[in-house]
Amino acid sequence: MTRTARADRVTATREAILTTAERLFAEHGVYAVSNRQISEAAGQGNTAAVGYHFGTKADLVREILRRHTIAMDRVRDRMVAEVGDSGEVRDWVGCMVRPATEHLAALGNPTWFARFSAQVTTDPALRGIMADEALSSPSMVKTLEGMKRCLPDLPPEVRAERNAMARQLMVHMNAERERALADGTPTPRSNWHDAATGLIDAIVGLWHAPVTKPGR
Repeated sequence: MTRTARADRVTATREAILTTAERLFAEHGVYAVSNRQISEAAGQGNTAAVGYHFGTKADLVREILRRHTIAMDRVRDRMVAEVGDSGEVRDWVGCMVRPATEHLAALGNPTWFARFSAQVTTDPALRGIMADEALSSPSMVKTLEGMKRCLPDLPPEVRAERNAMARQLMVHMNAERERALADGTPTPRSNWHDAATGLIDAIVGLWHAPVTKPGR
């Protein structure tokens, strides 16, 4: 086997493992799926293939995330350049929501990334990986800074709380829609663009909601 053929085979093996792991993690949860199950489902005769190519399960999760964040960052880079120094909360919420929904739309159906993200987000041992990957994106950092500029008077504890709420909405609403599409069940919106619009509406409302003092 030539060096080029060997490299192509390694690339194909890695891609098969990543695709299979993403699907199994999305459907069953990360720690409910063993490396052996991934290797077998990916058609690998060597049940140690996952560990050989990716190391730990956390490393595998990070690689799956990076497969998608590269494409999503390109969308966000474009959107951040378009909104410039906007003082509108909606513009920055769009920069947070639409990169994922545009990416999912481009992937076609079925997809597993939204459900995979939901599994990772709810796992205490892995959720930090998702946060690290997001904050490694310069356009995401600019988006968060833009949001902060729009709401300078929001108390820090309320900002943190609403950040968490918005994050949960973005992750889990996309996962619910993805699951419905995979199952062939009706969805409230007919396409990912309109689903993103509804999600943006809700999150903008969340950020502009009144702040009630504790104890009231």
